[in-house]
Amino acid sequence: MATTASERKSFFKKISGKNKNEEESEMTFFDHIEELRWHIMRSIIAWLVAAITIFVYIDWIYDNVILSPANENFVTYGALCQLGHWLHIGDSFCMPPVKIDFQVTTVNGTFTSAITIAMIGGIIAAFPYIFWELWLFIKPALSPKERKYGRGSIFWVSLCFFTGAAFGYYLLAPFTFNFLASFTLGKTGMIQYRPAVNDYIDSLTNLMLGCGIAFELPVISYVLAKIGLITGSTMRKYFKFAFVIILVVAAIITPSPDWTSQFLVAIPLLLLYWISILLTTRVEKRKLKEEEKEWH
Repeated sequence: MATTASERKSFFKKISGKNKNEEESEMTFFDHIEELRWHIMRSIIAWLVAAITIFVYIDWIYDNVILSPANENFVTYGALCQLGHWLHIGDSFCMPPVKIDFQVTTVNGTFTSAITIAMIGGIIAAFPYIFWELWLFIKPALSPKERKYGRGSIFWVSLCFFTGAAFGYYLLAPFTFNFLASFTLGKTGMIQYRPAVNDYIDSLTNLMLGCGIAFELPVISYVLAKIGLITGSTMRKYFKFAFVIILVVAAIITPSPDWTSQFLVAIPLLLLYWISILLTTRVEKRKLKEEEKEWH
């Protein structure tokens, strides 16, 4: 019976005793490029499926998700006001109702806004799967111990990202849009605040994506500590420089010059920085214990 080239190749691999790990180690540069291409293709497909789904329900998402932070009935306004009363500080946390009249200044403004919402929303919705594909590409190059440490990484990375996006949506966006809508220029009243809907969507998505990425600080610090690039003591030593960087990042993330919005971003970032110090210190202690065991 005639055998195919693939069957002969498989047979010779079996008699040579090569396992799967050895085959992976013999992958050429172009094999890795081909593997990366398929991971990227699957990620793009997942992103497009999420984006198309959002575009199909764009009217509901626009009314109930996109416009909500600029609506006077948004849940954050009432919750913060009740929190201020519960803390017995009066109406300190109560923000005045905001009503923004949006306008479209270009012919294709509504269509491009819908496309932007679908594309950015697709990235947010498909983020866990995209990171999972990235993990599958990196995983073969890791040692068994590194793979063990990487368990649960998809969950923690996704949790930090969605927590940051929720922070930007539910807390930072209302403060930002409330400040910008209530800020007046001149006393004649001739200037009417009617922002373009594209500018509003860009500001909202930048807040969500910016906070989502910024909240990955503990995960990034943990990975760098595992690699050995940073330690808890190093992070403590350079805290004053990190503090300045955090203030700059907070100013970049927030589109408004309002110090309140920048303060709201800086505080959780500082908290995340100290959580990162705790994680890296823990990693550092584990490495010292492992080194002591090896010496003994």
